[in-house]
Amino acid sequence: MRFVQHFEELRKRIMITLVAFLLSLILAFIYVQDIYHVLVKDLPFKLALLGPSDILVVYLMIASVVAIAAIIPVAAHQVWLYVRPALTPKERRVTIAYIPGLFMLFILGISFGYFILFPLVLNFLMSLSNDMFTTFFTTEKYFHFLLHMTLPFGFLFELPVVIMFLTSLGVINPYRLQTIRKYAYFLLIFVSILVTPPDFLSDILVIIPLLLLYESSISLSKFVYKRQRRIKKEKNEVYEESV
Repeated sequence: MRFVQHFEELRKRIMITLVAFLLSLILAFIYVQDIYHVLVKDLPFKLALLGPSDILVVYLMIASVVAIAAIIPVAAHQVWLYVRPALTPKERRVTIAYIPGLFMLFILGISFGYFILFPLVLNFLMSLSNDMFTTFFTTEKYFHFLLHMTLPFGFLFELPVVIMFLTSLGVINPYRLQTIRKYAYFLLIFVSILVTPPDFLSDILVIIPLLLLYESSISLSKFVYKRQRRIKKEKNEVYEESV
């Protein structure tokens, strides 16, 4: 392909992903009230509105998260279609198997943020008031905080699959990941501080899972890398015997 053809193909894949996102957003918005009631049904306090447009902003946030989760497989498949011409038939079969993993890890990351991290951080922050203040949460700020504590982990939890995918394509290898470990740790710590509230407990609760994710990514990368080397070695031995 020439450069213009590559650009047209990329634009096509982006447009398909955007259309899928818009359709998912519309569908999610149809059921957004039901989703909202599920999210707030167990709250020990009432949420307040400061303006007539606040609830619309909240509905859009909820629908957007649902739409992002829904199009993860679509976006991953479009990326695969874009790089498919450069892959061998075997590489195509191997790499397309990563698409379900991306979706499942995204949901796992969202679940980790919502069911584990969010309640811990919220309870800790509320305990700081020590009954000295009246608790008053606006709907918009509450869901901004909820989104802040969940959505980033949906993407961060996809790190192992992305590392395995890049390793299978030969872009990176586990030994390079080990070499840059200290820089990766610094970046992950920076990200964890960026996405969490400014308290030490929240930072620790986020940093530890991210570092474990990176280490598990190295282990998975080693598995893929050694498997590829073994297969390549077996092919060379078969070729030498045939010659």
